[in-house]
Amino acid sequence: MQTLRLNKTTIFGRLPAFICCAAVMFTALSAVSPARAQGASAVDPATRQSAAQWLDRIQQAAQQQNYEGTFVYQRGEFVQSSRITHYASKADGEFEKLESLDGKPRTMLRHNDDLYTFVPERKLLVVEKRQNRDAFPALLSTSGDQVLAVYEPKMLGTDRVAGLDSQVIELDPKDNFRFAYKLWADAKTGLLLRSQMLDPSNGQVLQQLAFTQVRVGGPVDKTPIVNGMRNTAGWNVVRPPLEAVDMQAQGWSFGQAAPGFVKIREVRRPMAARDSGEPPIPVDQAVFSDGLSTLSVFVEPVKNNSRKEGSGSSGATHVLVKRRGDYFITLLGEVPQSTLQQFASAIEYKAPR
Repeated sequence: MQTLRLNKTTIFGRLPAFICCAAVMFTALSAVSPARAQGASAVDPATRQSAAQWLDRIQQAAQQQNYEGTFVYQRGEFVQSSRITHYASKADGEFEKLESLDGKPRTMLRHNDDLYTFVPERKLLVVEKRQNRDAFPALLSTSGDQVLAVYEPKMLGTDRVAGLDSQVIELDPKDNFRFAYKLWADAKTGLLLRSQMLDPSNGQVLQQLAFTQVRVGGPVDKTPIVNGMRNTAGWNVVRPPLEAVDMQAQGWSFGQAAPGFVKIREVRRPMAARDSGEPPIPVDQAVFSDGLSTLSVFVEPVKNNSRKEGSGSSGATHVLVKRRGDYFITLLGEVPQSTLQQFASAIEYKAPR
């Protein structure tokens, strides 16, 4: 098996753009290291309850608060800035505008789960339903209590981020299947101000998202967002086909790959074939999450496909491609490479009758 470099023309060539905008094979680590097993009960109930409440506050604030500001995403030497505007009310739901400030211009407008992505240099507008609800400053795909089934919390006191007082929380994994997290939440509203993903073995920051300037609360004008979603004249509007799929009915089973990871979604989407004259390739995707960490398993036929077996990484994002008979299986996620290996070893296929 060869080592793959993570770039858009190899592993990410046909994967969704939002996944793109997120080495030699390793043998799987043991599920629980002795040191962590011994410390599993070290957190007192009051700390655990407080941490769970803060995690829930973080998620609620991302959905329910008005806020606008600029945040920076850092992964190794890669740095990208974005501006976000978020409006929320019980009557109208959520409106959001996200603009890239570096590189080629991109603008995303959202009303609840309706997502419009504008690509100016191609006059392209992609209209689709939002699939993930944990994009910064949102955080979770489940409750705080469920997250703490596989992470141990530490309350690290207070700090300041972008001029705001914050509560600092560290979440250390109970096993070797996931990374650690360090979170800074606005002391008044709970809005997530900074998030770091850490290597639990040495504390190295693998990637970070942080506000450099933010205003929380107060009025936010939703009119530009509403008008932008209505005024689509002159844009080439594309609505990518996406459908729910039952991968078990297709013959796939995933077994008990890693503790804490639960399947949250299965979808099918067409991807461009190797040759432009060939029909699109149907790709099935199963998404698994432990509430914080997420990984995807993509299944696609080998025919008319340029995929190659291999593995690679970029910051906290790891990828593994394996061939099973007539199919390529691509595993992608912000988890250790050993977790992808564990998932891959648990995947089985039996052709449906």
